[in-house]
Amino acid sequence: MPDKILLVDDETDLLEWLSVVLEKEGYSVCCASSGQEALEWFKKEAFNMVISDIRMSPMDGIELLKKIKIINPEVIVLMITAYASVDTAVSAFRYGAYDYLLKPFKLDEIKLVIKKAAIQKRIFSADKSSQKKLKQRYGFSNIIGQSRVMQNVFDRVEKVAKSNSTVLIYGESGTGKELIAKALHYHSLRARCPFVSIDCGALPQELLESELFGHIKGSFTGAISSKLGLFEVAHGGTLFLDEIGETSPALQMKLLRVLQEKEIRPVGATKPILVDVRIAAATNRDLEEEIKKNNFREDLFYRLSVISLYLPRLEQRLEDIPLLVSFFLKKYNLPGTDLKKIGKKTLELLTGYSWPGNVRELENCIESAVTLAEKTTIEPEDLPERIRNFRTQQGKEAKPASLRGKIESFEKEIIYDTLQKLNGDKEKTAKILKMTRRNLDYKIKKYQIKTSR
Repeated sequence: MPDKILLVDDETDLLEWLSVVLEKEGYSVCCASSGQEALEWFKKEAFNMVISDIRMSPMDGIELLKKIKIINPEVIVLMITAYASVDTAVSAFRYGAYDYLLKPFKLDEIKLVIKKAAIQKRIFSADKSSQKKLKQRYGFSNIIGQSRVMQNVFDRVEKVAKSNSTVLIYGESGTGKELIAKALHYHSLRARCPFVSIDCGALPQELLESELFGHIKGSFTGAISSKLGLFEVAHGGTLFLDEIGETSPALQMKLLRVLQEKEIRPVGATKPILVDVRIAAATNRDLEEEIKKNNFREDLFYRLSVISLYLPRLEQRLEDIPLLVSFFLKKYNLPGTDLKKIGKKTLELLTGYSWPGNVRELENCIESAVTLAEKTTIEPEDLPERIRNFRTQQGKEAKPASLRGKIESFEKEIIYDTLQKLNGDKEKTAKILKMTRRNLDYKIKKYQIKTSR
C-alpha cells in the first residue's frame, strides 16, 4: 500500500504541480488549501506524512503542526515556506517538524527529503513492532508460573524494571535467570537498545576480559584487528553477566571500576571510553560465602546487589509443573503431526520428581518424550528411567539423600527453629548463628522459610 501524503498550501498551482509529481513517484496524495481544511482531512483519514506551507491564514502551518501532532505524534511533518526566518525554523523543529524547506525548492531536493522521511518512518514502525513482540515474548505473563513464590518474583521484577539499578539474580542452573534478565530489559526504558549476555564461567579469564572490554589491534599475540567489547555493544541497553561468581579477582576489580566510573578501557588502549549500560548479573553461588573465602570482592558485591532477585528451584514450585508441561508441549509439537498429550499417570510422575536440573531439565524431558513417543499420549514408559524410578528409589534405604540435601535440610531446620524461638527477630537470629543479616535473608528466601514476629 503506497504512503499517503497530505499536501497543505494556499497556492493552488503549487498544490496541483506537487500532487502530480508525487503521484508519479507512487504516493497517494490528498490536497488542502487551508490549515482548517487540512485538519478536517487529518481527523478523518490516516496519513503517513504531511507537507505544509507555514504562512497561511487564518490557521498558519505552525498552528496546524501543533494540532496534528496532538492527534498523531508519530506522523512525519515537512514544513515549506518562501519567508524564511530563524524564529519560524526554531518553532517548526520545536513542535516536531521532520524538516524545513525553502521555496522555491528543487524537485530532486523535495523528492529526496520525502523518500528519506518515508524510509525512516518504515524503520521506526518496524523497530516499534519488533520491540512490542520482544516485550510480549519476555513479558511477565509469558514467564510461566502461578505459584506464590513466582508471583512474588514477577511483582519484584515489575517494580525494578523501570529503574537503572544493578540487579543480582540468584538461582540454581536451569531456573530461568536469563529469562528474568530479559524481562527486566524489555520492560525498561532501555528496551530499544541492545540486550547482550555472556556466561562468565564459559571462557578463560583472559579471553573474557577481551570479550567484555574489547581490544585494540596488536595489543596481544593474535590480536590482528581491533574488536569492540560487549560493554560498547550494549551501550544504552543492558549487559547480562551470567555466573558472575566465576570471575577472577583481577576481572572483578575492572568490573567494579566500570560500575563506579561508567567507563571502560579496552585491552591495550591508553584512553578510557564512556559507556551507559545497565548491569544485570546472575549466580548460583552464595556470594557472601565466597567473600569470606576471599573468592569474591565485597565492594563489587554491594555494587551488584543494589536489588536482589531470588529464583526458586522447580522443586519449590511443583504446582507450576502442569503449566510448564502444557507450554513445552505446544512448543515441541510440530505442525502437521499427531499432537502429543500427557497421560494422567505421567503427569503424576512429573510432579513427584525432584528436578535437580530445574525447568531446563523439565523442558528437555518433554522435548525428548514428544519426539520419541509412538502414541499420541505420552505414557510413563516414554519418560527417562530416573524419573520413572524416582519414587521407588526414594522409598529405599539403599539410596540415602545426598550430602548437600542433608546439609540444606539441617540448615533450614536450625534457621527456622532459631527464628521461632526469637519471635522472628532476624538481627538476633543472625548474631546467634554467626552469619550476616544479608546472608540470613538469602537463606530465608532460598528455603522459603515462613517468619513471624
